[in-house]
Amino acid sequence: MHISSENPAQSDSYFTLSRSSKGLYKDRGSKFLYFGFPVHSEVEINSNLASLRKTYFDASHLCYAWVLGRDGSVFRANDDGEPNHSAGDPILGQIRSKQLTNVLLVVVRYFGGTKLGISGLIQAYKTSAALAIEENEIFQEWVKLQLEMTFPYPMMNEVMKLIKANHLEILAQEMTLDYKITLSMRESLRDQVLAKLKEIENLSIRIC
Repeated sequence: MHISSENPAQSDSYFTLSRSSKGLYKDRGSKFLYFGFPVHSEVEINSNLASLRKTYFDASHLCYAWVLGRDGSVFRANDDGEPNHSAGDPILGQIRSKQLTNVLLVVVRYFGGTKLGISGLIQAYKTSAALAIEENEIFQEWVKLQLEMTFPYPMMNEVMKLIKANHLEILAQEMTLDYKITLSMRESLRDQVLAKLKEIENLSIRIC
C-alpha cells in the first residue's frame, strides 16, 4: 500500500482509494474474494455491487461496507446472510481504521465446508478487507469547486496570471464575443481567489 499525501487531511480534503483492487484470501477451505473501489455516489456503489453479484452469482455470501461524504457520515454495512455483525461491520471497521471515505469494500465468500465460527468469520472478513486496502493506494483528494469566468479579451493576461499564481486548473475554454473559462479550485481557496478576481474589471463570475 502506498500513501500519497502532501499534508495531513484538512477541512477541504479527505483520504480515499486511488483505483480498484482485488485479490483472494483463504481460510480453512473457504475462499474470500476481496474488492476495493473508489466511489462517489450510491448509484456508483449499486452498479459495482450489481456487477459483482452477476459475476459471482454462485457465491455463498457477498458482504460489503461503504462510506461516503467528506466526513464519512453516510455509510452502510451488509452481512448478506452471515451471522449479524460478523462480516459487514469488520469490513466497515477497516475503512474507518484508515480514515477513508468515498470507498466501497466487498468480500465474496465461497464456503469451503468447514464452519469458521463467529470469531473466525470476523477475522476472515477483517483480513480480507484489510488486504483490499493494503493492495491499493491511499491518496488525499481535495474538495473542489468549479468557477466560470467571462471577460473581455484585453483582460486575458491579468486573468491568466491569477490562474497560474493560484495553481487553478482550467477545465474548459470558449471563445465568443468575450472569453469564457471554466476552472477547478480547492474549496479552501474560494474567498482568496474570488477577492482577487473582483479586482479585475468587466469580469463576471459564476460558482457552479
